[in-house]
Amino acid sequence: MNSLKSLTNHIVKIVFFLIVFLHSAFPQQDTIHSKLNPSSDSIFVMQKSPWTAVALSAAIPGLGQIYTQSYWKVPVIWGVFGWLVYQWVQNNNLYKDYQNLYDQSSSNSNAQIFYLGQKKIYQDQRDLFSIYIGLTYLLNIVDAYVDAQLFDFSVSKNSVTNSTYINMRIKF
Repeated sequence: MNSLKSLTNHIVKIVFFLIVFLHSAFPQQDTIHSKLNPSSDSIFVMQKSPWTAVALSAAIPGLGQIYTQSYWKVPVIWGVFGWLVYQWVQNNNLYKDYQNLYDQSSSNSNAQIFYLGQKKIYQDQRDLFSIYIGLTYLLNIVDAYVDAQLFDFSVSKNSVTNSTYINMRIKF
């Protein structure tokens, strides 16, 4: 249980560090359009804030995807989280069962060695699923950030040549 608390503590620290670092490393500046055309009075304003999407996804996984209108991703995220948590609970229950069997068995018996091996296997699997849950949580946050950044990205048809062109705004 201490390893789970330690892992959770490390994940929270990493997320906090990334949020602070990325926010200070990439301050908002003028768009390329306004740099290329200084006489232009229009300033591009993003429709969706990436940091709002990050905060929403950090609070409740999938909420940032709802904010960025990527609705189809929400059941995928919740399904993956549900399956990972289910596997974690299953492995934790089996770990506890083999721990009890190990404690009840006589010392230096073959059964005790077997129970100890099985206990270790399920403990390792449980810890591995804890890491997967943490990575899925971080991926959910990164996906919300990217969705919000690319919300204004559009692909349109050129009416004159009838070909597709990409319209993208980049801020530096």
